[in-house]
Amino acid sequence: MSYGDPTVSPAAAERDGAASSGERLSLGVAARLSRYLQVLTQAKKMGKETISSQELSDYTHVNSTQIRRDLSGFGKFGKRGVGYNVEALVSQIRKILRTAGQHNIALLGAGHLGKAIASSDIFADHGFRVVAIFDVDPDKVGASIGSQIVRHTGELRQVVEDEDIVVGVLAVPTSAAQGLANELVDAGVKIIFNYSESLLVVPPEVTVHTSSPAVDLLYALYFYLT
Repeated sequence: MSYGDPTVSPAAAERDGAASSGERLSLGVAARLSRYLQVLTQAKKMGKETISSQELSDYTHVNSTQIRRDLSGFGKFGKRGVGYNVEALVSQIRKILRTAGQHNIALLGAGHLGKAIASSDIFADHGFRVVAIFDVDPDKVGASIGSQIVRHTGELRQVVEDEDIVVGVLAVPTSAAQGLANELVDAGVKIIFNYSESLLVVPPEVTVHTSSPAVDLLYALYFYLT
């Protein structure tokens, strides 16, 4: 069994160098590239055509020298005095992270958080599509959220197989998270995105990422106080 690592520490990430495109990325490089991609995707939506390493640094809190080192490890993407082409860099980072294309998500939890996730572009912007929503509450099962009808979790295994689901998102109370994580694992899901505070215990081949606003606030507070 293993406990899913909720995040990558900024300090550890800063110590890691870039890997060549033919190698498996280190945890730090993958974490930083994902942060760059988040900023670049939003910049693209805002209509920005180019972006500098300093601008990326301002938004990600990663040193601009580190950013240039990370990106130069995979080729020449930018021009001195001009910066990086946003659209081209988005495409290249997606290829490096092997996230180009469409990936299907199962969302567990049809409460306020689940509805917010289902109606947000946060996943769709990066090629992830919520194809099924589950709950156990009889008042929620059968209801519509966007284009999806909420299903009972008893259908989870069959839907994961039919829809080729690779990611499970837990937007449920902490008390329910472990049991539903077990069901996702049993259904064959290998990646779990956890919005609860539960410390999930999963097999070693399953990856868990826990998203916590409190952790993000502590990180921001550290920089404010220092």
